Amino acid sequence: MSDSMSDADKIRNKRLAKLGSQAPPKSTPDGEGSTDPAAAAQSSPPSKPPVQEQKEQAKPKINISNSSTPSKPSENPFAQLGVKEANGDPTRINITSIAEPDMVPRKRPNSEQRPQSSRSGEPLQEWEDKILRGIFRVTLDPSARTDGHGHLLIFVGTVRSELEHEGQPIRLSAGILDQAILEATTVTNKLTPLDYLLPCWKRVTRQFKHDRSSKAEEAKIDILREARRLCMSYCIFAITMPEMFGREPSDTSPLLSHLLADPEDERGICHDFMTEAISRFSEDETIEPALVSAVENVSRHLAKKTMNDDYKAYVHALRHLVRYPPLVKAIAQSPLFLPPTASASDLEATTLLGPFFAISPLQADITSQYFASPKTMERSVIGNSQRALRMSLTTHQQDLLDIINHIIKSDKGARDRVLDWFALGVNKNHKRRAMQVDKKLVSSDGFMINITVCLDQLCEPFMDAQFTKIDRIDVGYLRRKPRIDIKDETKLNIDQHASDKFYAGSVEGPNNFISEVFFLTLAAHHYGTEATSQTLSQLEKDLKRMEKHIEEIELDRHKWINNPAQLRMFDTAVKKYKDQIDKGLSYKFAVQGVLLDEQMQARSLQFMRYVIVWLLRLVSTTDFPKQPMELPLDSKSSGFFEALPEYFLEDVVGAYRFVMRNMPWTISSTQCDELVTLCITILRSSEKIKNPYLKSGLVTILFAGTWPAPNRPKGILGDLLMGLPIATEHLLHALMKFYIEVENTGAHTQFYDKFTIRFEIFQIIKCIWDNRIYREKLDRESKANVEFFVRFVNLLLNDVTFVLDESLTAFQQIHNLSQELQNPQHIEQAARQEKEEALSAAKGKAKSYMQLTNETVAMLKLFTEALADAFTMPEIVQRLADMLNYNLDVLVGPKSSELVVENPREYDFQPKTLLSEILDVYLNLGKKEGFVLAVARDGRSYKPANFEKATTIFRTKARGLKSPQELQTWADLGEKFKKAKEVDQQAEEDLGEIPEEFQDPILNDIMSDPVILPTSRVTMDRSTVRSHLLSDPHDPYSRSPLKIEDVIPNSELRARIEAFRAERRGAKIAQANIMDVSPG
Repeated sequence: MSDSMSDADKIRNKRLAKLGSQAPPKSTPDGEGSTDPAAAAQSSPPSKPPVQEQKEQAKPKINISNSSTPSKPSENPFAQLGVKEANGDPTRINITSIAEPDMVPRKRPNSEQRPQSSRSGEPLQEWEDKILRGIFRVTLDPSARTDGHGHLLIFVGTVRSELEHEGQPIRLSAGILDQAILEATTVTNKLTPLDYLLPCWKRVTRQFKHDRSSKAEEAKIDILREARRLCMSYCIFAITMPEMFGREPSDTSPLLSHLLADPEDERGICHDFMTEAISRFSEDETIEPALVSAVENVSRHLAKKTMNDDYKAYVHALRHLVRYPPLVKAIAQSPLFLPPTASASDLEATTLLGPFFAISPLQADITSQYFASPKTMERSVIGNSQRALRMSLTTHQQDLLDIINHIIKSDKGARDRVLDWFALGVNKNHKRRAMQVDKKLVSSDGFMINITVCLDQLCEPFMDAQFTKIDRIDVGYLRRKPRIDIKDETKLNIDQHASDKFYAGSVEGPNNFISEVFFLTLAAHHYGTEATSQTLSQLEKDLKRMEKHIEEIELDRHKWINNPAQLRMFDTAVKKYKDQIDKGLSYKFAVQGVLLDEQMQARSLQFMRYVIVWLLRLVSTTDFPKQPMELPLDSKSSGFFEALPEYFLEDVVGAYRFVMRNMPWTISSTQCDELVTLCITILRSSEKIKNPYLKSGLVTILFAGTWPAPNRPKGILGDLLMGLPIATEHLLHALMKFYIEVENTGAHTQFYDKFTIRFEIFQIIKCIWDNRIYREKLDRESKANVEFFVRFVNLLLNDVTFVLDESLTAFQQIHNLSQELQNPQHIEQAARQEKEEALSAAKGKAKSYMQLTNETVAMLKLFTEALADAFTMPEIVQRLADMLNYNLDVLVGPKSSELVVENPREYDFQPKTLLSEILDVYLNLGKKEGFVLAVARDGRSYKPANFEKATTIFRTKARGLKSPQELQTWADLGEKFKKAKEVDQQAEEDLGEIPEEFQDPILNDIMSDPVILPTSRVTMDRSTVRSHLLSDPHDPYSRSPLKIEDVIPNSELRARIEAFRAERRGAKIAQANIMDVSPG
């Protein structure tokens, strides 16, 4: 070759040399090579070429020359393909095999040397000419334009000229096929080389399989094998060296359009093509990167598509390609697979798999097409659109799973890379759980949901009903260089410093696939579906706020009514704002459509069931569920549970809370058992978890589980709570314990949060109260654990006092403000607006607190009915009596007229019913002398007239709420209070002036059981100390920590007090005796 030959020519010659070296694989009885993609990677040993008689395969050689004596080579032997040289001879390319050095190259055999076909009698050379012309649709006859089937033919004039020049018959043969293919692909300007070659490949492959299966002559099979080899070689040239065919290289792979076509289409990439191409990986190092580049092209082009575009062709192309393990291995090593600098917002466009997972009905502008004019859409239309949306998404998600499954099963390296990609998706999206999410800095909801659903399905094979593989989930994974990043995550019960120290100690050993997928799926739920659910909740709040804002804006329309220019600007601004509302509403409907997919949620709950059991096994160190839970849990721990990220439990809470509120019928009975066990276990041993709001989520699940559902009046969990052994034994104590804990949550909203949590606790208790076992359990609890029970009752009384007072005060405000605003013309504009705002605030306050009032009083009624003795203990009975007297005075006393408001049911305010329940509490405790005395001793609110007024109300305005027997008992109880008051006043008068040292320093009453506080050394009555410690565990004077067990009995003072009482009683009796003496 001349030194003057260009680099391009040298490259082309090198490629052609490879073409000659790619000998066909050996034939097998059942087809050309293996149809197994995995086997495609193994190239078959060369077989005997059809144009030689030697038994051994010769080394390849490219002969680029004239047919006569060699002359000076052309400067570019391919640029003038088919054009005469200066000496009149055409340049030809002969890609053949030659003999070893000791062998003489053979000329192309002429027609007389070809064997005849023994089967049909047709000469082999004629069959060869006919079959090759049909396969490659070329002709040596310039007058022939179509074949017998009407297919257009390509005239290869240069090949004809060569045959004429050599004196050969004008027939096609395997020996000149290479020249014919090159000329045909070059002259077909309207088609790309692959547009021409791929149909040829399919035809030659079909013919080859047919003839071999029909046991045709070996010579024919050899001809077809060579034709097939040459066709594939030129296909590879068309992919890797388009300039060989007069085409400029492009950033777009020549394979792209063909990968997007159906594999069965003539232009499509079929299984046989991929098998053959992959089998040449070891022979030609350019094929593998060319195919990987084609896959990258598919990904990049899909990144510009949405679900409204023709995205399926791209997805199906990847589904087809990942069926070939050697190619998957190469794809996984692409720089595009895991770009090192990709940000969360770039993952969907810059990673190879990103565009496939980005396809979703939640993509921009898609939601508006599913839900155009969302405000005016009927509910049925919205439902139909959501179902259509789910169907499209489910189909796509199945395709994604198929792709991922093939990647994972193809090669360990590829499996690790795809797990790394999933980890990249979750680790880069921690900001999706921020309080305020900037959508520009995180991946989309649709992308993350697709990841979550795919990982859920990867978990299905090991999630059997008997939990036989649950011990394969290794918690040590989190200390063994895990893929998921949990460094900055809040842990269940340790701080950041302790967490860093715990995870600094690594654990040796390999990570198994089950552990990898399990923990990745947990993280995906947290940053995927749970984050989207959070987005949905926030979106609903934002839409309400925006609607209210529109209403406020419209109130200013009158200001611009006489100014057309300003009015147009006003209308434009309003329209823009309304468009934003429509866009948000469309997105809301779309998100609901995705999240309310029953199949997806059922799969999610199946995974969460495994998480629940795994957590219970870890926290209890037992073989649950084979072994039952024993509560309370042992305080000793391995430390692993406390060091878990909070979201491990938060995901469970979020998933079940969403399903219970929206689609409770998807929860199975077996899932309910384990869910209830988890809730009770954590609430009963609440010290295992630090975050009170995480524990409150467990209460919310139990509460939501008691909501009435079709055919389940007690909800999904109600019947289970009534009979499950762990529930009847531990639920009530667990709820009461958490009722006490939420008094102080540490948040700035704790004062209001506790009422919401306690409201849910009340609902659960009401659901189970019919079960006698619970009432008996509570009675035993009140006697065995007095301090615990007294503290619970004290907080209950605090709540009743507060919410009743707030509610009734709000009604008084509503009444007074409404009266003032009846004549607004007499009030200045500013003052009127201020009063209207105050009225609105009072209405909101009354509505929220009244609901709490009704529930709290109802709970007090239930408890006092079952546990009268417990509620009349000295520590609490006086506070209870004071609270009842105060609220009775508000409801029936002189100020009761201020509670009259318009439409009281708007606030769930039913004063007669409320009064009836307060009377029930009096009646429940009326037989206890301690309670009667406490009511009579209330010097602030006890008024005998209030009891008489209540009787009158129930006999007139509220007839039917109380039976005659109850009213008679009430009247008798009123008389008992009167007599007790008289006796108590008399006893106080009998004592006369009480020495200050005998008085309790807080209540100023005479002490009966004086004790000394250990640090301040102040003497107080024991009952006063108990009452104080219920709300504050500190010495009221020194502020040192204090327990009731720490106080010191002041026996000497107690004896003096008792002596004082005896002395005064004796003096009173003596005086009475003197006055009773009469003259004898």
